[in-house]
Amino acid sequence: MSTLPTFDSPADQAIPLSDRTKGLLLAVSSSIFIGASFIVKKKGLRAAGATGIRAGSGGYSYLSKPLWWAGMLTMVVGEVANFAAYAFAPAILVTPLGALSIIVSAVLAHYLLNERLNLFGLLGGMLCVAGSLTIVLHAPEETPITSVMQVWQLAMQPGFLLYVVAAVATILFFMLHVAPAHGTTSIFVYITICSLVGSLSVMSCKALGIALKLTIEGDNQFVHPQVYFCLLVVAVCVVTQMNYLNKALDLFNTAIVSPIYYVMFTTFTITASVILFQVSYHLRPNLCFMPGACKLG
Repeated sequence: MSTLPTFDSPADQAIPLSDRTKGLLLAVSSSIFIGASFIVKKKGLRAAGATGIRAGSGGYSYLSKPLWWAGMLTMVVGEVANFAAYAFAPAILVTPLGALSIIVSAVLAHYLLNERLNLFGLLGGMLCVAGSLTIVLHAPEETPITSVMQVWQLAMQPGFLLYVVAAVATILFFMLHVAPAHGTTSIFVYITICSLVGSLSVMSCKALGIALKLTIEGDNQFVHPQVYFCLLVVAVCVVTQMNYLNKALDLFNTAIVSPIYYVMFTTFTITASVILFQVSYHLRPNLCFMPGACKLG
């Protein structure tokens, strides 16, 4: 007697998403929210500048504007998604996807802020996206991390400590000497500060994301004091980034701030990630390492 074939239900046939795919999806959603937040915050900064001291001149009247807070909330949602993405995928894979925020902010700035994007700006944005896709498609595998203490041990290596010292020294030099003299005239001053601070915060976010993921899986990582140190680093870095990014957005065109910030932030973050996680690269011809500076062959 023959038996009838059995068919699994769609639920049984569903293929679970890999951690890498989850990280990619979270990173994409993060870019959309962050790209939109630039525009909402810029509108809030404009409203604040019309009634008080501009952020670019050291004012904080934007804190009383609901529109700015709406933009801040949008950015928080994006950063939460970004934070979660680092728990599932390597930083070297997640960070380049921020190129999507350039497209989002450029399009919205064109229609909502009347900030026109010229041909060179459009070309630069396209190169950023092309470079990011190249990195994402050829990103190497990261060393598997099994605990926060493993991240801490990597962070204590001389190479990464040297990067941290150099980054902090550069940040303080720009804050104390360069920004007061040239911050209002050069777009690179405030963005350099944001980018270097951001590269440090991403490494701490990676550690916190891993701690949260492992804790949910049953291995409590919050018994380690290093987790709370990383939390403190993230808090300080986020406040610093927010302050100087507001100054840059208030003084310069959003369509220019967004891609320059993205390229510098990605470059510093990938550098820090390579040093911290000791990722090895084997570049082949026609593959580009630096976003926005790749040669397509």
